[in-house]
Amino acid sequence: MILTIDIGNSNIMLGGFEGDTLSFVVCISTETQKTSDEYASKILGVLALYGVGRENVKGAIISSVVPPLNSVMKEAVKLIWGIDSLMVGPGIKTGINIHCDTPSSVGADLICACVAANGIYGSPSLIVDMGTATKITVVNEKGAFIGVSIMPGVLMGLNSLAEDTAQLPKVELEAPRSAIGKNTTDSMRSGIVFGNAAMVDGMIDRINAEMGTALPVYATGGVAPMIVPHCKHDIKIDEYLVLKGLNILYNKNN
Repeated sequence: MILTIDIGNSNIMLGGFEGDTLSFVVCISTETQKTSDEYASKILGVLALYGVGRENVKGAIISSVVPPLNSVMKEAVKLIWGIDSLMVGPGIKTGINIHCDTPSSVGADLICACVAANGIYGSPSLIVDMGTATKITVVNEKGAFIGVSIMPGVLMGLNSLAEDTAQLPKVELEAPRSAIGKNTTDSMRSGIVFGNAAMVDGMIDRINAEMGTALPVYATGGVAPMIVPHCKHDIKIDEYLVLKGLNILYNKNN
């Protein structure tokens, strides 16, 4: 089994692959103050839910947008399985070109999503990644990364409404019956769910206009299933696109 680890700002996703088959996905909170010993203990605990032990994992690869955890997670994996993890970054073979001002600044998660979309669905494409931030990446017909748009994430906006205002409460992320809210809760849900769906639709329209053609769109990230069904464009949800990209990169580099 190959263990893929995607370290995000809010959560760390771990997926186990047998060949191209994703056997399981588990999620733990991102906590930058934890040590490698603490992460090793937590990882062993959550993987035990799926019967994954010390003898199952033969290789590991890590994508991270939280630099302080890079060495911590590599050491945690080595403590458990005695293996050196691949880290997505300079020097790793991706098979895609990066056409932007500073290629080294492109997030590892964006690279993984591009690799997966190109390898699984083909190019060109737009990739909407809805995590802590909402990112829309453009991949051209040759499978090259040509740019990205970054917006505040869905939950970031929802939490800000409650935390930065005097009278708005915390509400669950779900769609109301109508875009026209009749109470505070439904009004907030309308703005967050339908507002983010409209934002994604609008950005797709702008990018397609710049590209001169309508590109296939794929969505990933934890909140994508809550927002994408309310978009007007045809968008395919692949919630674990980054993990699939990590698996492709592991096989490409071994």
